[in-house]
Amino acid sequence: MDSRKIAYCALLSAVALLLGYVERLLAVPMVVPGMKLGLANVVVLLALYLFDAKTALGISLVRILLSGFVFTGFASFLYSGAGAMLSFLAMAAFQKTKRFSMVYVSIIGGMSHNIGQMIFACIAVENIRLLYYLPILLVIGGATGFLTGIVGEKTIVYLKY
Repeated sequence: MDSRKIAYCALLSAVALLLGYVERLLAVPMVVPGMKLGLANVVVLLALYLFDAKTALGISLVRILLSGFVFTGFASFLYSGAGAMLSFLAMAAFQKTKRFSMVYVSIIGGMSHNIGQMIFACIAVENIRLLYYLPILLVIGGATGFLTGIVGEKTIVYLKY
């Protein structure tokens, strides 16, 4: 990996961490407690399109680890990690086909994130009834994925590697 790519990855990781922190500070009233807009996911999405899946995964992991250590704690780290990993896998698979727009890939990512968190929550608390929340979470994940996809599409035209 060349020094320019390393600098880009470090910058994107820092921006993702910062966006995650800003998102925690925003007091946006949400339908479901703990729901967030997914601003940091814009950075992972950009990395997926600017570089490759391996690089985007590295940026995502750095963000999750640092955010867990600095801002949230271990439990939140586990939930975030479960959602982010399923989201990443889905986005990488859909992006790789080259048949879907960035917005569509982001929508899939937002919905997959919620699915990953719900699966982890059901296992962690040993209660499958939590899945009753899944339909509303899928709608919300699709909406936030749409918004982050739009931001990603508008931003990527200004970024050159």
